[in-house]
Amino acid sequence: MDMQLKILLLCSLFLVLLPHSSADLRVGFYQSTCPKAESIVLELVQRRFFADPSVVAALLRMHFHDCFVRGCDASILIDSAGKHQAEKDAGPNQTVREFKLIDDIKKALEAACPNTVSCADIIALATRDAVALAQGPNYTVPTGRRDGLFSNMQEVNLPGPSSSVSDSFKIFRDKGLTLNEMVTLLGAHTVGVSHCSFFADRLGSGSSGPSMDPTLASKLNNVCSSSSGDPTVFLDQNTPFVFDNMYYNQLQLKRGILQIDQALASDRSTARIVAGFATNGSGFSKTFSSAIVKMGSIEVLVGNAGQIRRNCRALNIKTTVPRPPPKKKTVPRPKRNRKPKVPPKKKIGG
Repeated sequence: MDMQLKILLLCSLFLVLLPHSSADLRVGFYQSTCPKAESIVLELVQRRFFADPSVVAALLRMHFHDCFVRGCDASILIDSAGKHQAEKDAGPNQTVREFKLIDDIKKALEAACPNTVSCADIIALATRDAVALAQGPNYTVPTGRRDGLFSNMQEVNLPGPSSSVSDSFKIFRDKGLTLNEMVTLLGAHTVGVSHCSFFADRLGSGSSGPSMDPTLASKLNNVCSSSSGDPTVFLDQNTPFVFDNMYYNQLQLKRGILQIDQALASDRSTARIVAGFATNGSGFSKTFSSAIVKMGSIEVLVGNAGQIRRNCRALNIKTTVPRPPPKKKTVPRPKRNRKPKVPPKKKIGG
């Protein structure tokens, strides 16, 4: 075989094996197959937002936790079945919520355009709409994702609230994201909440992590100790329901709630990025838009890969119309050779 032809064949094989990228997605993917898809998503997200504005943080978290395990394929939505434990049951996902909202959106889309809009696209679109409703950027979301066929609790590996900047960045870098994009995406904590158990070790005097403003530490200590269970507090103590750059301002005042958040402002590699976003709100919005769109393209399934789930919580089950049982073949019985009946001889005489 000609050497040039060999090289071309190897290049073609390499391209086939490459993971899908954002180039496989496109804006307006459902324009012809389900024209009202995005308006249906927006309507239901609006309804939920006006009932509970914390839905913004919930959807951002769901989107992040989905994309960082097997890519953005809605594997986080699958319920465990029998002895198999899905991603949803992993420790970091125990507090992920708003699964019912995704169910409601999927139900409405199935009624309008059956078997057309993927659950993975629903998460991406719903998150975009929620951010815009919270006065954040209204970025454009390319669509065309398909839903994954696997969900395994053992595969969940996400940066925790007490992770260091370097450890967190290793996970982001493995997903193709830069340090700047990590700091940007963590800015979603501007509308989030945290359970006291995630930062309780920062409230005492013996904390080994970055220090917290003493006044805030005293306030949070009272909240966490005076309430039963595991109460929550806002990660942004200033404008908790507005998607803005106030989170970064709080970090510069040592008012970061989680250790990983406050570490961004004290670590040499990220302190300058935090300071830049703290003084430039529009710059943060623009950078966040591009970063979350890039995150939303991680290891996506497109074309004929995966499936379009009819129920976001479970894989489609292939059904076949039962065939009637085959007719039994009847074997004709062999005819017995019967002797012909001979009429009785008539007696002669009497």
